[in-house]
Amino acid sequence: MTVVGFVSLVICAITLVHFYLWRRLIGSTTRPGRTRRVLTWALVALAVLAPVTLVASRSEWGHFLAWPGFFWIAVMFYLFVFLVILEIPRSVALLVLRWTERRAEGRPVPPDATDARGKRTAFMAAQPVPAARSVPAVRPDVADRSDADGRSGFEAGSGRRAEASSKPGTEIGGVIVVPGAGDARRDGGFPGGPYGPAGMSRRLFIARTAAVAAGAGALGTVGFGVRTALGDPVIEPVKVVLPRLDPRLSGLRFAVVSDIHLGPLTGTEHARRLVRMINSLEADVVAVVGDLVDGTVAELGSLAVPLKDLESRYGAYFVTGNHEYYTANGPQEWIEELRGLGIRPLGNERVEIAHRGAVLDLAGVNDLGGVVSGDGPDFERALGGRDRSRSTVLLAHQPVQAVQAATYGVDLQLSGHTHGGQMVPFNLVIPMQQPVVSGLGEVDGTQVYVTRGAGFWGPPVRVGAPPEITLLEVRNE
Repeated sequence: MTVVGFVSLVICAITLVHFYLWRRLIGSTTRPGRTRRVLTWALVALAVLAPVTLVASRSEWGHFLAWPGFFWIAVMFYLFVFLVILEIPRSVALLVLRWTERRAEGRPVPPDATDARGKRTAFMAAQPVPAARSVPAVRPDVADRSDADGRSGFEAGSGRRAEASSKPGTEIGGVIVVPGAGDARRDGGFPGGPYGPAGMSRRLFIARTAAVAAGAGALGTVGFGVRTALGDPVIEPVKVVLPRLDPRLSGLRFAVVSDIHLGPLTGTEHARRLVRMINSLEADVVAVVGDLVDGTVAELGSLAVPLKDLESRYGAYFVTGNHEYYTANGPQEWIEELRGLGIRPLGNERVEIAHRGAVLDLAGVNDLGGVVSGDGPDFERALGGRDRSRSTVLLAHQPVQAVQAATYGVDLQLSGHTHGGQMVPFNLVIPMQQPVVSGLGEVDGTQVYVTRGAGFWGPPVRVGAPPEITLLEVRNE
């Protein structure tokens, strides 16, 4: 898919989601008027903010949009999710309401709906209210007459009507008036009744209840997700058995970190914290498996400086992810920057890790994002001609690259890219593209470990997929 096609798809999806949000949060919960217009234009502004943020946040001039824009994208997403879930109980409630109304319309008039003379009372809420009749004009000669109390004809008539309306069972216009029943409505909306303020129908009550529930659920979920995303990553200890592994290499430990996504929302402290946590693991090898940055060296170089303090017995290694190819100047400037920080890039190449008299091949391939620019993965260059009796660990950003790695007899591939879904339920969609979402899996005989990543992309939100640094130990049994 081309960039233009992808952008068009995103804009189309955002437009449809916002239209759905308008129908459920505004159209069905408000009446025509000023409030509806204000809320509609506010939602239109947010609909424009979402795609603008996705584009502008990649440029330095648009960094100020990152927090409000990405926060709204997260809220928008979970509003959509909760409203879709609530469609079922909402539909059931409306069906029950319709059934109740139809049953009420088909019932005979209850005994208390008429008096002894057969006159209708105002409790007949299910019956149409008779049209109001115009009041005849008061004749001047009658208006000037006075009654026994000295009141004019006009005043006397008004007084009698007011007096009559206050008496229980008084007949006015052929209808028996009962106190407190005058405001009964056909739709069941009684002032101060169980369905809310005066004039609120049952349908409006259901719509507003669903909107409030979705709003509370979305804000609560996003708040939890922000706290998780900005908190310390989880240390995941993992042991992987490689049957062909030389026993002398058993116990070799890798600190695996991916998808750090240094960018406008992370700051320098993000990298400092990761370096501090990785160093505390005292790993033999540090593997940075792509998607380190979301910008150029000029914009984000200062945020990466703490990486120079990474410590391990056999060094730190890096392979590109798809986001390195999205930066304005491409991945090469970051490759050189990382060399200067003491991290060795593995661009379609391999190195030997000598440990306790045995050797492990550690290889790395470029990400699939480099295919368009002619800098994609080259498995033959990285893995061809090697000693097949040795075990091989491959660094490749995307789990799907294991399909090719398996043809070269790779024992273990370390990957990232998926973020573990980052925000549930995205984890249910990822298997359509990647063979492993997170954790340890297998592709055509090659074991694949997929880390959830230590950062976030887009919204600073993680739900159901906390950030991770993996301490992976390889063993022969």
